[in-house]
Amino acid sequence: MRTLEKLMASKLLKIKAVKLQPNNPFTWASGWKSPIYCDNRKTLSYPSLRNFIKLELSRLIREKYQDAEVIAGVATGAIAQGAMVAEELGLPFVYVRSSPKDHGLENLLEGDLLPGQKVVVIEDLISTGGSSLKAVEAIRNNGGDVVGMLAIFTYSIPAAEKAFKTAKVTLTTLCRYEDVLEESLATKYITESDLQTLNEWRKSPSTWAQI
Repeated sequence: MRTLEKLMASKLLKIKAVKLQPNNPFTWASGWKSPIYCDNRKTLSYPSLRNFIKLELSRLIREKYQDAEVIAGVATGAIAQGAMVAEELGLPFVYVRSSPKDHGLENLLEGDLLPGQKVVVIEDLISTGGSSLKAVEAIRNNGGDVVGMLAIFTYSIPAAEKAFKTAKVTLTTLCRYEDVLEESLATKYITESDLQTLNEWRKSPSTWAQI
């Protein structure tokens, strides 16, 4: 029986939301060179997969955070998923901008959040964790109690895991970097040599360079 993580990895690879190019690395916005790239916005174009993600995230919230009062999405990638989860659970929804509006009320957090309300944050993917934890900080600064975060995918970068621990945020994901690698190797999308390169990248993504 396939685990949820392996099934999710398979689905992401099938629609090419996750791409692996060990011999022709991508350049991230941060300037990092990377043999992997993930764009979970693509999942929104596939109704059955979109629904699968919504139901699995909702199930996890029902299991882990029965006291959740508000669902928050992180802009821009997780606004749609967060709103769908909130609809499925019948809960209020807010979202956190990447930066405050430059007009009007100059909000960073959009929507109504009452002081002390328990919030579950939805992300599409976790890389360094910086933008995700910035959203957590914004919610806390607005009086919300962040009880946990859920995401579709994480690159499982050690520095990010440390940052979440320091911020005291529990992260649960539908799929991890290692799940994608295992599924890719099993389907011969990558070779054992590629696997070694991909594992080396994760140890120090900020300094990794393709030889």
